Amino acid sequence: MASLSTSFALQLMRAGASAANLTWPLNGRIFRERLEIDPNCSLWASKTPGYRPRPALKGAIHADLAIIGGGFTGVSAAYYVSKRFPNRRVVLLEAAALANGASGRNGGMMLNWVNGFEDAPPELAARIYRTTSAGIEALCRLIEEHHLSVDYRRDGTVAIYTSPARAEAAHAEVEAQNALGIPTRFLNSSELRAYLRIEHGCGAVLDPGTGQINGAQLVRGLAPVLEARGVQIYEGTPVIRIEEGRRITLTTLEGSVRADAIVLATNGYTGALGYFRDALFPLHSHVFATAALPVDVREQLGWRGLAGFSDDLDRISYASMTCDGHLVFGGGGNHAYSYLFNNRTVFPGGAAAARRAHAAMERTLHRYFPSTQTLPITHRWVGTLGVTFDRRPLIGVRGEHRNVYYALGYSGHGVTLANLAGEILCDLYSGDDSRWRELPFVQRSYPRIPPEPFRWIGYHIFTRLTGKSPRV
Repeated sequence: MASLSTSFALQLMRAGASAANLTWPLNGRIFRERLEIDPNCSLWASKTPGYRPRPALKGAIHADLAIIGGGFTGVSAAYYVSKRFPNRRVVLLEAAALANGASGRNGGMMLNWVNGFEDAPPELAARIYRTTSAGIEALCRLIEEHHLSVDYRRDGTVAIYTSPARAEAAHAEVEAQNALGIPTRFLNSSELRAYLRIEHGCGAVLDPGTGQINGAQLVRGLAPVLEARGVQIYEGTPVIRIEEGRRITLTTLEGSVRADAIVLATNGYTGALGYFRDALFPLHSHVFATAALPVDVREQLGWRGLAGFSDDLDRISYASMTCDGHLVFGGGGNHAYSYLFNNRTVFPGGAAAARRAHAAMERTLHRYFPSTQTLPITHRWVGTLGVTFDRRPLIGVRGEHRNVYYALGYSGHGVTLANLAGEILCDLYSGDDSRWRELPFVQRSYPRIPPEPFRWIGYHIFTRLTGKSPRV
């Protein structure tokens, strides 16, 4: 009955979305989005004590490339472009402080794969894995090359399966992956408990090259490297208008930038700039973290030599363990994700207003680890994700003069993908994208998401009916 209702809901959603999309010319003008920003109160930001944002842009300047957004995507793009083109003037504009968005508010999981390609043919699956694995490798090399003070670990993550049937199917999938050279490993329930003493784990898939990272430390730590190469960084500088042309004009609160090309590195906030309004849901993801747990407490949890885990349920739960022992947890049900009317990007009241959501998430954690009921929670936060209708990211170039570059819609895999996007954008900008041309998430079309009020109504009806997030 559950699968029948989900199937029926999907048919209704697709039919309704097609009809509602016809109203974009009118409703898109009526329901205009506005940029909203709140401070980053995550565990990750707390690990950058004394960070002082750079001054805002004042006055008019010129640039070869202007990057909008100071998170993983923007900083990574600035890094690779400034490295390849040292004589070009690169400017980065951040509306708040570096890593204020999802890059500094995520769950810390540094993962392989790309959402939306779960049924990819074997050759494509192998290429996607190799691409993301190389992205993780490049990110870790960058940290070591520049001696950045970034907490990260790369001792693997597991996807756990909570039913024997799904575990058996996962075992068969691992065998198929191994035949393609993908180094995943299936763990039966007893083998899993050697890594993670988790309740309800019938088996798991270990991905040995994955890990966990503090994104705020990475982004803020890279800023001096960029500045040494001549990149100009302005924080507290929201872009309020974009005028396209052979040269693009960006208007900020107290200044402007005339640039030959721009990068949209704003993910869930992109709709407020007038771009990709029909492509993204800004979803508010709720996350919490414990105090740093002593080694003996981690041993009581049975958490040994593993960066994190995720489960196999419709509203995925995930957790990671920092190098110094903070247990970070997110997901677990509809309560863990919020969509606000008209793509609002600030959750009213912040994490303090999401106590019921966090309480439900804590119950999910306790179900997996009963002994966590006494652990002190020290950080709670909300982060805005950019989620597409089919969960596939969007990376490419657009505009009459082909000078508007973009990367967004990572749909939960942004730690790896957004950093990898910097390399892809640099190649697109250079005119040689041969490395990425066959990847199906580069320069692709996308299924449209209806405008308001249909978007809000459809999202809430579908999630309450099925317990899943809408997707095509």
